[in-house]
Amino acid sequence: MNDESAHTDGRKARGNKRRAEIIDATLAIVTRDGAAGVTHRTVAKQAGITTSLSTYYFATLDDLLVAALSSVADTYTTRILQILDGPGDKLRGLAELIAESGGPGRERALAERELSTLAARRPALAPVARRWRENVAELAATLTHDPEEIAALVAASDGLCTAILIDNAPADADYVHRILNRALNAPRDAGQATAAHPARDDLVRRVTHVVRP
Repeated sequence: MNDESAHTDGRKARGNKRRAEIIDATLAIVTRDGAAGVTHRTVAKQAGITTSLSTYYFATLDDLLVAALSSVADTYTTRILQILDGPGDKLRGLAELIAESGGPGRERALAERELSTLAARRPALAPVARRWRENVAELAATLTHDPEEIAALVAASDGLCTAILIDNAPADADYVHRILNRALNAPRDAGQATAAHPARDDLVRRVTHVVRP
C-alpha cells in the first residue's frame, strides 16, 4: 500500500468513526429525550462536536434520523437472522428478543419504537421503520404459510414490544412466548382457511405493507 492509499484509508476510517459517534449521540438523545429532542445542535452538543461538523456528515435531519434508525434496525436484523439460522425454537428466540425490551435491550427497543413511530410524520424513515415487521414476518413465514397468521404474529410482536416499554419492568419470556404462540395458532373458521401457499417473499410483502385483506 502506497502513502496515498494509506492516507485515503485512514481518512475513511476516521470519517466512519465520526459518523458512528454522531449516530450514537443521536440514539442517546432519542432514548433520553425522545425523537423530538433530536436536532443538529443537540446532537453536536451530545457528541462534543460543532454543529457544522454534524451537518457535514448528515446534511438534513432526515438523513440523521434515518441513519440512527438504520443502526438499530441492523442490530435487530442480525438478531433475527441468528434466530433463523440457529438450531433452537424460532418462536422462543423471538419471545426472548422481545422480552429484552424490559431489560438489557430497553434502550435499543425504545429508540426503535420512537423513530419508527416518527415515520408516520417523516416518510423518509418509513422503509427502515418497516424492517422490524419484515424481519418478524420472515421468521413467521418459516412457521406457517397462512398470511393472516403471519400478520397476527407481526401485530402481536409490535404490541408486546410497546406494552413492555410502557410497563418499564422486566418481561417474562415464557409469557411472551405463549402469547406469540396463541397469535400463530388462533382458531379460524373453516371457511377462512387459506387455499394456496403464496411464495415467502410475497407473504412478507403482503403482511408488512398492507393493513387490509
